[in-house]
Amino acid sequence: MKNLEIINNRLHIGGLDCTELAKKFGTPLYVLNERQIRESCRSFSEPLKRAYPDSQVVYASKALSNTAVYRIIADEGLGADVVSGGELCTALAAGFDPKMLYFHGCNKTKDEILLALQSGVHAIVIDSYSEAEYLAEIMDEINAEPINVLVRINPGVNAHTHRHVQTARTDSKFGVSISDGSALKTIKYIMSSLKMNFLGLHCHIGSQIFELEPYRLVIETFTRFAAENGLPLKEINIGGGAGIKYTEEDAPFDRAEFAEFIIHTLKENLVKYNIPAPKLVIEPGRAIVAEAGITLYTVGAVKTADAKKYVFVDGGMYDNPRYALYQAKYSAVLANRAAETPTETITIAGRCCESGDIIADGVELPAADRGDILAVLSTGAYNYSMASHYNRNFVPPTVLINNGQAEYIVKPETYEDLVRNDVIPERLQKNK
Repeated sequence: MKNLEIINNRLHIGGLDCTELAKKFGTPLYVLNERQIRESCRSFSEPLKRAYPDSQVVYASKALSNTAVYRIIADEGLGADVVSGGELCTALAAGFDPKMLYFHGCNKTKDEILLALQSGVHAIVIDSYSEAEYLAEIMDEINAEPINVLVRINPGVNAHTHRHVQTARTDSKFGVSISDGSALKTIKYIMSSLKMNFLGLHCHIGSQIFELEPYRLVIETFTRFAAENGLPLKEINIGGGAGIKYTEEDAPFDRAEFAEFIIHTLKENLVKYNIPAPKLVIEPGRAIVAEAGITLYTVGAVKTADAKKYVFVDGGMYDNPRYALYQAKYSAVLANRAAETPTETITIAGRCCESGDIIADGVELPAADRGDILAVLSTGAYNYSMASHYNRNFVPPTVLINNGQAEYIVKPETYEDLVRNDVIPERLQKNK
């Protein structure tokens, strides 16, 4: 990870000692480096704008959604993709310009659609023919002004990544398929509606992608489909999915090369199919925030079971469910002994009552002791955003590092917070 360094045998992030951060704020603790988030934003936006001015980077905020992060993203001139009423509400609370927001989701509720319409988002991304009909019905009901829409296409592109994060396979739950005719049917319905302005096409082929070729296939599919069916394209949105470095095995592509590749491919296909140049939108999420974040834990029990060594930490699948979901891999460091040579291969285990409560497997560390501070790297994406109160544990707080200072952007929870919305029916209260 960038902006991580070892000073006097201790891990530092953004110039601050991780061991001291753990002492001051407690553990488990999410830590984000603001400088690195901003640098990641610019690594996508600057080369794209230079080569293709009519372009926009849109942050896929499901990776990490809170008001401070939205404020940073907006400051950097990026738009945001929101996939729920909660994410939309959070972005608006952060002061995000609604005209920079794209509202996604594969089964939007009526309340969410109403919030998007009332907020004046730039566009709603339609995921099915049924949803297009439902949106038109709601807009008729409230006599809403016409809204911009993109249609999420399932192009059948198989990104070489874990099946659980492939989102453009022919059997995916996302989008409408070109091959079975549902994409064209949906677009024709939208174009015949007085309530929806068809802007163009969207897709997202998956996550943790390390190859450029799938993006070429998407652009070729979009432009050919539009040309063959006479579709006007004001925007094309090729999604995100750029991979990041979780372990030494990962080899992310260079972002300037990515921008050059997709723009060259787009221009080539615009000429080939004689299509006017549309606005180009990309949607990185994980690639903006993942490597800007770490999670700090305190080591507890250490034990061996049938030659497998477990190092337990004071967190678990409730603050990072990614291993339980798809055996995600991570790198880790003993923050208070960061320069020491690894001597053993261990499994980092959590404190939940689940056999699958593992943070990372096959991690090489020095022999860990109770009280050591363990840093799991590249946890800025899909950790806080997927955290839960499983086993009635707290969702950890988050601190933001900027100019050598650390401050809360998500406050610690209390036991009172855990029971705040619980209600004991009156008929049960007599038994207290």
